[in-house]
Amino acid sequence: MKFKTTVGLLTNNVYFGHIHIPKIVYDKMTTDGNKRVLCTVNDNEYFHAGLMPKGEGNFFIMLNKKRMKAFQLEPGQEVTITLEKDTSKYGMHMPQEFQEVLDSDPEGESYFEQLTDGKKRNLIHLVAKVKNIDLKITKALIICDHLKANQGKIDFKLLNEAMKVKNRKY
Repeated sequence: MKFKTTVGLLTNNVYFGHIHIPKIVYDKMTTDGNKRVLCTVNDNEYFHAGLMPKGEGNFFIMLNKKRMKAFQLEPGQEVTITLEKDTSKYGMHMPQEFQEVLDSDPEGESYFEQLTDGKKRNLIHLVAKVKNIDLKITKALIICDHLKANQGKIDFKLLNEAMKVKNRKY
């Protein structure tokens, strides 16, 4: 689905850019209940995104500062958007390193698969944002160990602390 819309700026508690999604587009893209999409802005490389409610029947896709800068976007700018259904398993790209760690740890993988989709994406993002392959593997191992130690529950404060300890070695 291709359409024109504008870049907006949300300033409630946290600054971030967003793309306004017309209700008719939202309704067509979510007929199956899945709100995950592949979004292309002005023919840039697509990215995985979620269609988010803004209130009063309005919807948006978040744009972080890095993406705003990379795509040279400014609030108020008109953009051409192409949306496709995201049919990937997790609604985002799974780093190979993380997948291999999960494949080698059935208990960790079982706990991971029992998490909500949003928590899975959050953990995937923790690994995906790292460029160093060894650090990706280390983070994936820490996540699996954390899930096993907490019987599938995530304590993000403890998890982040464990990652900080390991980060000091890199």
